[in-house]
Amino acid sequence: QVQLVESGGGLVQAGGSLRLSCVASGSIISLNTMGWYRQAPGKQRELVADITRSGTTNYAASVKGRFTVSRDNAKNTVYLQMNSLEPEDTAVYYCRAGTLEWKNRKPATGDVWGQGTQVTVSS
Repeated sequence: QVQLVESGGGLVQAGGSLRLSCVASGSIISLNTMGWYRQAPGKQRELVADITRSGTTNYAASVKGRFTVSRDNAKNTVYLQMNSLEPEDTAVYYCRAGTLEWKNRKPATGDVWGQGTQVTVSS
């Protein structure tokens, strides 16, 4: 089983920056696309940014130019650098990974989510 653990959330003033990290561990064979999603109170969870294993990135229009997603395949880690934060960015941020992992001693694909980390941007 693969687990994802996020870190780096917190409280920041508008215009500030935060860097989120998400580390994968467990019975990993390989990690495919990894991404960040967020869910604000009363809203649906939405994609913020994702990155393929080879480094191709994809961003939501609302964060393009302010956020940067990156990964370190050797460390099974994905990052989200968030700059010029706005109060509208306040949400719980979740990490997600497409996995190839060992299940019952056989390779199997998976779709794993982290527990989330709170990001609060004050005005």
